[in-house]
Amino acid sequence: MQDDELIALLKPIRTVAIVGLSPREDRPSHDVARYLQNAGLRIVPVNPTLPAGTTILGESVQPDLPSAEAALTAEGLTLDVVDIFRRSEAVPPIVEQALQTQAKLVWLQLGIRNEAAAVAVTTAGRQMVMDRCLKIEWRRLLGSA
Repeated sequence: MQDDELIALLKPIRTVAIVGLSPREDRPSHDVARYLQNAGLRIVPVNPTLPAGTTILGESVQPDLPSAEAALTAEGLTLDVVDIFRRSEAVPPIVEQALQTQAKLVWLQLGIRNEAAAVAVTTAGRQMVMDRCLKIEWRRLLGSA
């Protein structure tokens, strides 16, 4: 994907559901979420392994993507991007959930690729970016937070 295509995908983003967001500050998912939050984006942590009521970076953790979208909708917001921090083999069921939402973009972080999931996303008329860091690309193409 060319830089101009990435810029066109990134510029309209206002909300990001981050699947696999860790409460541990030393984890890459936490660093990326903090950066995006500082850049002015609304993040929604999605982590089914954490107990209800948990917050990360001041945001309530949701158990799944439909719940994340419902939380945003309750505030009059829409879900723009699903950013996935999970192993490549764990991606397909997450993509199935993502396709139940209005998110137009599914983003797989560095080292994460899944061709079957990419086919499902593009067949549904959505965009997918694989094996790239959302923080790195945002900073490189749109400026620092």
